[in-house]
Amino acid sequence: MAVATKRVYEAALAADGARVLVDRLWPRGLSKEKAALKLWLRDLAPSDELRKWFHDNPDGWAQFRKRYFRELKGPEAAPALTQLYELVEKRKRVTLLFAYHDTVRNNAVALKELIDGAKKPPSSTGPAAAVRVRKRAIQRG
Repeated sequence: MAVATKRVYEAALAADGARVLVDRLWPRGLSKEKAALKLWLRDLAPSDELRKWFHDNPDGWAQFRKRYFRELKGPEAAPALTQLYELVEKRKRVTLLFAYHDTVRNNAVALKELIDGAKKPPSSTGPAAAVRVRKRAIQRG
């Protein structure tokens, strides 16, 4: 499994694999066809409050990541995070898409760190949680 990040405005390539938009708002001036998305996981985007704070404090990357990972522990993000882990598990390549101008410090980069294991997943999420969710669904159904 390989996870990459890319600005959504860059051309879609076959090498991108499954393209997943992780922003809350649809990128301005971009058609759905041009975006060529597999998924749009809005609930993985930082809150408006955190996004605005980071825009005002671009040197606060470490604090942004800390607050963002805390937000990912919330109940609204858990299903989307599980869905992302499951997609990464199934696909050879997944590209996390973002609209922000900074290609080095943005929520997609932070999510990639989380998926790659460079950052400990929030409690009750991650690959192990995704497996538990699938097992429960099989037992129910």
